[in-house]
Amino acid sequence: MPASDRPNVLLITADHMRRDALGCNGNWFVDTPNLDSLAARGVTFANSYTPNPICVPARAAITTGNYPHVATDSKTNSGRIGEDQIKIAEHFADAGYRSMAIGKLHYVPYAPPDEPRLLHGFEHAELCEEGRILARFDPTGEMRGLEDYHDWLHEQGWGGYERAHAIGNNDVRAAASPLPEELHEESWVATRTIANLEAHLSENPQQPFFTWASFTKPHAPYDPPRPWDAMYDPREVPPPIGNFEMMSDRDPMYRHWPVAYGWDRMSPEAIQNSRAHYFGMVSFQDHNIGRIINWLEEAGHLDNTIIVYSCDHGDLLGDFRCFFKCNMFEGSVGVPLIFAGPGVTAQEPVEALAGLQDILPTVAELTGTPLPQDVMGESLAPVLDGSEDRVRDIYISQSLESPNQRYMVRTLRWKYVYHELGGVEELYDRMEDPRELANRAAERPEVLAELRGALLGWVRDNGDKAMLDESGDLVVSDESLAECDGFQDGRMGWRWY
Repeated sequence: MPASDRPNVLLITADHMRRDALGCNGNWFVDTPNLDSLAARGVTFANSYTPNPICVPARAAITTGNYPHVATDSKTNSGRIGEDQIKIAEHFADAGYRSMAIGKLHYVPYAPPDEPRLLHGFEHAELCEEGRILARFDPTGEMRGLEDYHDWLHEQGWGGYERAHAIGNNDVRAAASPLPEELHEESWVATRTIANLEAHLSENPQQPFFTWASFTKPHAPYDPPRPWDAMYDPREVPPPIGNFEMMSDRDPMYRHWPVAYGWDRMSPEAIQNSRAHYFGMVSFQDHNIGRIINWLEEAGHLDNTIIVYSCDHGDLLGDFRCFFKCNMFEGSVGVPLIFAGPGVTAQEPVEALAGLQDILPTVAELTGTPLPQDVMGESLAPVLDGSEDRVRDIYISQSLESPNQRYMVRTLRWKYVYHELGGVEELYDRMEDPRELANRAAERPEVLAELRGALLGWVRDNGDKAMLDESGDLVVSDESLAECDGFQDGRMGWRWY
């Protein structure tokens, strides 16, 4: 197929977006009309997951179609994508597409001043890394050319005000952004995406585009601009799931983190306020996604554009009195996954197990651009056109390094979680207990054994040697996490520029 006849691809991603935060995924409380409309004319997955609920490895899986231990040789934020990997932007550029990225790529290591950025094949990129590059090379925010959004704010006379509320990237206390709505980073991602699409299509209307619009929210700080900060009354927001006492037989790390990050000092009302601001960010992002989709429709390119919406991972958002990701609770590991456009038949939400590593092989098949080598992800095209109801029977997710590695095995009914630390196991009956209120590991030994065996087989077959002990069984560590009393310098991601 000539490149000019191929559909465009618009990949839209969020950061920290729970699957259940969207109306199309069953949320009755939050207003997400644009994403709901996208799902209505395409397919949304009811059982979609991240292969790793941490930012950098999840994005590496999107980029390469492989699990992080293969793509970056790391299951944490430290890994660089290997040169032997297919890279999504490079793949589409080689197929004749114009490749562009706007927003947060989180490709590490970050380049120092005056050195080329690490873009893994994007021909054009404008970055908003939420101060991460600045924190590394210019913590006072005086340089230009490191983060495009930061530079643009200075041009608008608002330089540095994105953090004037003094809340950091990993601080879950909430406040309205000091910035006007049109200058917020979510607005900037939409504005610059539209501007780049408009420029490309006016200059090269026959060349298809692959564009990644990567929104940075609703990642903390939970700081929607006014009036979105007051869209939801915290007294009316549905409360989080469970309580901290339920963690006694579960994730060892998350028994420790509430003290390490100060969540134990938050009142129930403070948690409700954070949740209200988070959902305000969700609706604000939906509004900006609507701006992009409306522009595509008005420009006459919507019908020939495959749109994919997803996220790197979720956020516990107060569930079990915890926040963040890294764990295998549904709020952390479950992500939205929506496809619409050419090759996608509108359906009710599908139950098929799917994940971020499936995006590259799926859009490659839908665009008629075969991958040059195999990847670990599966093409979801047979599910998207309605010819098949699934592409796999189990879904695997991984997270962190030794001594705190953890894995999830998900079937349509069961979720099994294994923790290297202490060999702790969790088992949830997703049919009877979708909120994961009870760990059934002690009650269903036969299911536990079956899924433990499935995990062991997968780890062996897919080369994750760090998960195996000398005898070839799942590794168990008896190291204890150091007690942490109060905040540690830099732990909250505070940046003062």
